[in-house]
Amino acid sequence: MNNEKADIAIIGGSGIYDGNMLDRVREIDIDTPFGKPSDSITIGEHGERTICFLPRHGKGHRISPSELNSRANIFALKKLGVKRIIAVSAVGSLKEELAPLDIVIPDQIYDRTRSRPSTFFEDGIVTHIGFADPFCPEMSDAITEIADSKGYSVNKGGTYVCMEGPQFSTRAESRVYKALGFDIIGMTAIPEAKLAREAEICYSMIATVTDYDVWHEEDVSIETVIANAMKNEEAVKAILMDALDRISLEQNCICKNALAGAITTAPEMISHETRRRLEPLIGKYLE
Repeated sequence: MNNEKADIAIIGGSGIYDGNMLDRVREIDIDTPFGKPSDSITIGEHGERTICFLPRHGKGHRISPSELNSRANIFALKKLGVKRIIAVSAVGSLKEELAPLDIVIPDQIYDRTRSRPSTFFEDGIVTHIGFADPFCPEMSDAITEIADSKGYSVNKGGTYVCMEGPQFSTRAESRVYKALGFDIIGMTAIPEAKLAREAEICYSMIATVTDYDVWHEEDVSIETVIANAMKNEEAVKAILMDALDRISLEQNCICKNALAGAITTAPEMISHETRRRLEPLIGKYLE
């Protein structure tokens, strides 16, 4: 049985993680009621804190955004006792002033996905959490201050429109998203952010701009996306290193008790199997 625990999780790609960031690195496999996460989870020490890293798309980037088992990913982090998740994601820009290689710390999401399971609660249990502010404001403020103090071109706030993928936008779609006032576009914030809130884990994102999407009359290629993501690698690592030291482990925000009062199913109607399966999430509310 795994007894590992972690304070903060990083969800990102192989271009963002370097084993030199952590000490005493080890890998663990975790099972969840929703299957296996994207890959084994790397755990290591950073000062007095224990940090874990999950490659969102698996090692070698082998899982499409629409095929991600986000429920298993977030549940695995909950089992590790994680209180804070810093997600790293490459995005396209829908604003002229958000140029490639800029960094955005978004504060809103618009969901355009169609086929992704986005709740842990089904099969006889219903919850309705508040999701007005999908990113943890406390943690996002701290990350923004860190990035700004280092002199990076960082933009605080903005709406991330999450599309289904794995194809990029058509020109018509891109122009509509821009006309609606969205700031950046990507494929992975949903359902990660929804599930993190259900798990009462603080969730914030470091979004790195790789391109202008196709509203800018330039085709988007995966070569461009990867090249610019790699150019931002050192900046993201520098922000992460400080964030891992400076972010408070005390949750004084809306995320901590997101399930309080949100479980609408009568306790006596929740089956023993459901209680057992979801115990890391609902155990404290059904005692």
